[in-house]
Amino acid sequence: MKLSKSEEELMSYLWHLGKAFMKDLLEAYPEPKPAATTVSTLLKRMQDKKYVAYKAVGNNRQYFPLVSKEIYFSRQLKGLIKNFFNDSPGQFASFFTQETDLSKKELQELKSLIEDQLNQKD
Repeated sequence: MKLSKSEEELMSYLWHLGKAFMKDLLEAYPEPKPAATTVSTLLKRMQDKKYVAYKAVGNNRQYFPLVSKEIYFSRQLKGLIKNFFNDSPGQFASFFTQETDLSKKELQELKSLIEDQLNQKD
């Protein structure tokens, strides 16, 4: 299940903090900060989607991510490739390298990364 843009923003703060109380999350937002009730609603929705959980600490809740940033990003990227590039990583790579205006150095770095992965597959 995908997170909304607002949920992704909140999740990014939680990934950065690792564990956080409501006050920590509110402090992470730039001005104008959202209302505590808004953040609370987002956290509840994210709990329902199994992205966030909490531990009771006294009268407060300490929230923590159930899904790492890497796993979430990997799922989103796989969905993007499936939905927009006919489930073809090659089409995605072609689009990415042509449309992002990468420098020769950046393309060389990508080539090196791919070669490293190919060597690991041997």
